Amino acid sequence: MPMILAANANAQGSHVGEWRHPDAWDRPAANLANAVRLAQIAEGGGFDLLFLADGNGVRNMDKPDLFAATSPSDRPGIFEPVTLLAALAMATSRIGLVATTTTTYDEPFHVARRFASLDHISGGRAGWNLVTTSNPGDALNFSHEAHVPRDDRYERAFEFAAVVKGLWDSWADDAFPQDKASGRFLDPARVHALNHHGKHFQVAGPLNAPRPPQGQPVVFSAGQSETGRELSAAMADCVFAIEGTLPRAQALYADLKGRLAKHGRTPDSLKILSGVTIIAGETAEEARRMSDELDALVPDAVALDYLNKMTGLKFKLSMLDQPFPDLDTSEIGPTAIAQAIVARARGEGMTIRQASRAILPQMAGNLFVGSATEVADRMEEWYRGHGCDGFMIAAPVVPTGLERFIRLVVPELRRRGLVRTEYEGTTLRDHLGLPRPANRFFPA
Repeated sequence: MPMILAANANAQGSHVGEWRHPDAWDRPAANLANAVRLAQIAEGGGFDLLFLADGNGVRNMDKPDLFAATSPSDRPGIFEPVTLLAALAMATSRIGLVATTTTTYDEPFHVARRFASLDHISGGRAGWNLVTTSNPGDALNFSHEAHVPRDDRYERAFEFAAVVKGLWDSWADDAFPQDKASGRFLDPARVHALNHHGKHFQVAGPLNAPRPPQGQPVVFSAGQSETGRELSAAMADCVFAIEGTLPRAQALYADLKGRLAKHGRTPDSLKILSGVTIIAGETAEEARRMSDELDALVPDAVALDYLNKMTGLKFKLSMLDQPFPDLDTSEIGPTAIAQAIVARARGEGMTIRQASRAILPQMAGNLFVGSATEVADRMEEWYRGHGCDGFMIAAPVVPTGLERFIRLVVPELRRRGLVRTEYEGTTLRDHLGLPRPANRFFPA
C-alpha cells in the first residue's frame, strides 16, 4: 500500500503567524475561491484526501491578543465544512473530502444524512472525522449550561457512531430500481428501519438517502486517550495521530493495530496518519529561513496565549524565561495535543518561551524542515519504520507551501516508490486501500 498523503485544508494555514506572510492569500476568511483553488492544487499533486477541521463556537475571547490574531485551531470565520466540501466536490473529481463533525453536539441522523449526501454528490469521496468536542465553550451554543463530562462524551460517541453506521445500511444497494415501465421507484423489501433504542439516542430510521456509493463513508478519528483508542479500534477506518517522536509514534501505531483483532478486524483495516508540518525548500538553508520568518511574525504575547490555550495552563509573560515546570497530569488540558506539548517541553528541557515558540507550527505536532531529500528521508523513516501509514500534511504558507511540497518533495517520494504516480481508483476507499463494507442488513 502506498504512503497516504492528506492535505490540511485550513485556508488560514497551520502556523499562528502564517496568514500574515506576504505570500499567503489575502482575506482568507470564508473565501470560496481560495478553498476551490486549494482543493485543485492538492488533487493536482496526487493527494489522497483533503481534510477540514471544525468547531462549534468562537474561541479565546478571554485572550485578547490571541483572539485578534486568531490561531489556526480557532476558525472564527469559516464555512460549515460539509457544505463547503459539497461545493469542492463540483470542482474536483478524485481527491477524498473529509470533514469533522462532533458527536457531542449533533444528532446521528443529521450526520448520517449529511455524509451520505456528500458521498453521493462526490461520487464516493466522503469521509467523516468523528470527534468528541473538547472545547467547553461550545456547550453554550447548544442549550447546555456546562460541557458534557468526558466519560459521557465518549459513551455517547460509541453509540452515536453505531447509529450512524446502521443508518447508512438502511437500504440495500439495489433498493431503488426507479423502473418507469413497472412503476416501482423503490423495492419495499429492500429497506431496513433501524429502530435503535439506546441510552443516548432513539432513532427509528430508515435514512432518507440511498446507500452511499462507498457503502459507508470513511470514518476518521483522532482521540489518543485510552478511551479514544478503543473508539478508533471499534469504529474508525483511519486515525489522525499527533506524536512528536518516532518511538512514540511507533508505540501508538503498534497499540492501535494490536487492538483490532478483538473487534474482528485486521491490521490493514485501520490506517494511521501522522500530523506533520512540512516546510520544504530548494536547500535546507532556505527552508530554515522560511521557518524563522514565520516564527518572527508572532509576538510573544500571542505565542504565550496559544501555549496556554493548547495546554490549559496559565503562564504569564513574566514567566517566559523560566524552565517549563514539571506538572501533575491533572493540571494539563484533556487532549492528546496538550499532553504531547508538555511531554516535549519537559523532555527537551525547554523554557516556557521556547515551548511557546515550538508549538507555533501545528500545535507541537511533527515539524519537518529541510530540502526535498531531507524531508523525504524523514517521511520514509516514519513510514517504513511503522510509525504511520501516511501523513496529514500542513505546508505553510497557503497556497505556496503546498505548491512547494508538491513541486519539490512529491517527485522525490515517487522516485523512491513511496507514493503512486496517478489515481488508481475513484473513491476515497480506493485511495486508502479499504474495501467497500457489506451491508449488515442485506448480505450480498
